[in-house]
Amino acid sequence: MEKTNILAWAKEGNLSIPTFLISHFKDLKLNESELVLILQIISFQNKGNDFPTPEELSSRLTISADLCANMLRTLIQKGFVNIHDEYTVEGIRFEKYSLEPLWDRLIDHFLRLKKEEETSSKVSSETDLYTCFEQEFGRPLSPFECETLAMWLDDDHHDSIIIKSALKEAVISGKLNFRYIDKILFEWKKNGIKTVEQAKNYGNKFRQKTRPASINQKTTPSQSVPIYNWLEQ
Repeated sequence: MEKTNILAWAKEGNLSIPTFLISHFKDLKLNESELVLILQIISFQNKGNDFPTPEELSSRLTISADLCANMLRTLIQKGFVNIHDEYTVEGIRFEKYSLEPLWDRLIDHFLRLKKEEETSSKVSSETDLYTCFEQEFGRPLSPFECETLAMWLDDDHHDSIIIKSALKEAVISGKLNFRYIDKILFEWKKNGIKTVEQAKNYGNKFRQKTRPASINQKTTPSQSVPIYNWLEQ
């Protein structure tokens, strides 16, 4: 008997709904009662009843059939639910609730939030980029330098991480100026360098060409490791 009850419970199935609906329904100007009503419509439709009556819906809720009918009208007026006419193979007409308007608005809201997040992240990254340059240069950037940074980002479409890598390369080379950094970025773009790792490997490859031929060669204290000069490219 217990096993039979468990099997019967399992056959009731599960309700699959987007988590984004649960976490953002209020952003769509839905209230809790309207959300539960929508969930009940989905539940009925999963069981093959595409057009549950207000009485059927209210039997699962704590509101009357009249109030349920009013809520349904409100959902239709607010553009969350549609009523479609459908026809069977035999040509018999029947009606069903469609939640496509709800899903469309939910997707639009999701994409809008993602775009806002990307914009916010980009602004934060660019602000951090300007801060990095000012810290390395030890002073505020001039209007021309700010314009150059903006050009690298907007016109040349360099990622802020790549620009930071070029800045680091200039610091290592002891040539901290925008002309040198611009040349680095030009060479990287020309050679398809798009990641920090690629930039690191590319710089190391040329630096190795200028290293001493033998590791046993004696050096004086004044000698330093050769630095690749990007301006000589």
